[in-house]
Amino acid sequence: MTIRLLKKVMFFFIFMQSFLQLATAQSKHKDLPFLQEYSEKYNFESEKNLPSSPLKKVICDRNGVIQVLSSTGILKPIAAQLLYPGKLVPDMSSRPMKDKNIKAINIYRNQFVYADDKVVLSNAWAGKLNSKHSIPEVNLIDGDNNFGFLISDGIHLQFIKDAIIAWKGEVTDPIKDIAFDQKRNLFWILSSKSIGTFSAKDKTFQTVLNRESLTSFALAHANSELFVGTHNGYFIMDADTKKQKGDYYRKLPSNDITAIKEIGQNIWFGSSMGAFKLKEDKKYDYYASKRWLPSNQVIDITKGADNAILILTDKGLGKIISVNMTLEQKADFYEKQVRERHLRNGFNASLVGMKDGDPATGWFENSDNDGLWTTMYLGAEVFRYAVTKSPEALQNCRESFEALERLYAITKIPGFPARSYERTGYNRGDTPWRRAAEPDWDWKSTTSSDEAIGHIFAFGAIAELVDDVDLKKRAITLIDTLMTHIIDHGYYLIDWHGQPTLWGRWSPEYVNAFPIQVGDRKITASNITAMLQTAYRFTGKKIYKDKAMELLNKHGYLENLMRSMKVINEAPADANGLSKLLSSSWNHSDDEMYFLGYWGLYRYAFNDTLKAKFRQSIIDHWEIERPEKEGAWNIFTSITGEKNFDLKEAIWYLQKYPLDLVNWRMVNSKRNDIERIAPNFREQTTKEVLPPSELTIERHNANRFTLDGGDVHGSSEYSAGDIWLFPYWLGRYLQVISASNK
Repeated sequence: MTIRLLKKVMFFFIFMQSFLQLATAQSKHKDLPFLQEYSEKYNFESEKNLPSSPLKKVICDRNGVIQVLSSTGILKPIAAQLLYPGKLVPDMSSRPMKDKNIKAINIYRNQFVYADDKVVLSNAWAGKLNSKHSIPEVNLIDGDNNFGFLISDGIHLQFIKDAIIAWKGEVTDPIKDIAFDQKRNLFWILSSKSIGTFSAKDKTFQTVLNRESLTSFALAHANSELFVGTHNGYFIMDADTKKQKGDYYRKLPSNDITAIKEIGQNIWFGSSMGAFKLKEDKKYDYYASKRWLPSNQVIDITKGADNAILILTDKGLGKIISVNMTLEQKADFYEKQVRERHLRNGFNASLVGMKDGDPATGWFENSDNDGLWTTMYLGAEVFRYAVTKSPEALQNCRESFEALERLYAITKIPGFPARSYERTGYNRGDTPWRRAAEPDWDWKSTTSSDEAIGHIFAFGAIAELVDDVDLKKRAITLIDTLMTHIIDHGYYLIDWHGQPTLWGRWSPEYVNAFPIQVGDRKITASNITAMLQTAYRFTGKKIYKDKAMELLNKHGYLENLMRSMKVINEAPADANGLSKLLSSSWNHSDDEMYFLGYWGLYRYAFNDTLKAKFRQSIIDHWEIERPEKEGAWNIFTSITGEKNFDLKEAIWYLQKYPLDLVNWRMVNSKRNDIERIAPNFREQTTKEVLPPSELTIERHNANRFTLDGGDVHGSSEYSAGDIWLFPYWLGRYLQVISASNK
């Protein structure tokens, strides 16, 4: 072979190698700013026994000043921030205005204009606007291109121009709204059964469309169309032809439309079930519950300063704020949330007992799964430290690790961790609590496989990724201690009374007694294999590998864990009661345990042959999970090298998760814009999963297709430690999410 030919062959080989690497490379999300929405709420305390809400309209001027018209006068919002509502209080800024009986307000040329029982007036333009009218109960006002104003009390109409009443009119159908059309130099007038126009030039009124149950309208798309709301959806009217375009739109979050407003490029709707925004894909973003609004009964919508959306309800004002934020900045926000109010004795804990969503009124929950939730937060901090070498992250690791470490010490049972522990001092009322040998402490028994797999995952991550020698050594010790207990007791967790716990069971006689359709047979085999591989990887003790291979080959655990997820279903009719109980529907807690175990199952596989099989099992599971767009499971799947692991959906999950983690009551089952599917084993309720911003706050062990949930009183706040920081920092460590500005 000539030198020239050899060079060509070598060049081709290098080119093909680079091409194949590029072709199989996983995608990576570049962390650029996105719009993160959150809400500030301003509550209004009205007098009791009022027949209807006294709140009427909200406006905002060019200075960002907000005013709310009420039957008791003009109000303004004060002192709100995320999670901490402010109030609507009387606006005392203009003392002379207190003497005015203000009946109607609006924005004209970005300034406030008012109508009291005698005049149309404004404090702008040096206060020169002061035009008399003769409609004492005026409640609507809008202006034309040149300081002409059309006002109404619902029946009477007057056009005020150059300080005189230039035209009067009267209708029989009550007027609901007035909007000026700059393009055509006319006013559109909405009544409950018709739409009319008033020409400011010709001083003529005419009815142009008759329909039933009209509630609201708005000019949109450069005044070319009117969006018209009804009690049963909305329709679009061509502003030139003055005819309806197409059919009614009724596949909406709520068909009972109460307000419509074009803001920027978006059409916003208010309803009796919250607010929603029309998107480019003709679907809707939905804003309901106290996560977003003081109540779901929307009265008015308008644009606020800095692109905020002001949504007036019968119980107060909601201010939807959009800020540019990267995922890294969102992580910083959540880190503070966890550190400030979600750490109990080092555990990653929820706040409960809160009053109306106020974190200051809550207390730390003592959970059966303190150990599990903490391992996921600990995992997040391990990955954060591995990526950033942050001393703060390392200290967070130490503190949460020590909380888990004490779970083993407090029971005085070698290798048996408690579920949780707490100071003695209040009546918990449940039997699993045991008095500790240490004074003034109790510990909770009945530890399950959930805790075990979580512990092994987190301790393995520390052993692999943390360069603190002491912490690494202690983590490996706990791995060895737990797995020694499990092996010495025949693959059971043995509690204080000498008997296995209900769910701490991995023995062949227990596992293989289940029919193959029952998920516990597969997950238990998968988890114990991952746990034994992790123990062997970091202790080097031959017994762990021998026991794992025995389970895999002699007792069928390899067959169990390789069984396709498509097989998992209800137990047969002749199965025992436990099998039927565990297979009545898909177990989403099992999904959480599977994926935590996949870390040790795949990364610490004994050999490449097993690793390839385990990859196949993980991908098979992930394919079933894809409709949920679960951020953690998609990112976890990337450990296998799978090129398409739904990174886009994972980022959607991370970006759409609300900053407010109060578990407010969310109701989506009444929506008309979601496509439902037939009941099924997986309990998937709709064709497409809703974004996290529209769902109740749940951990990763929940069904993301659950439409309703949460608490109307906002009595608990979840920690972002396991819900959000865990998948984010996992993605950062696996290099499928970049740092900001990179």
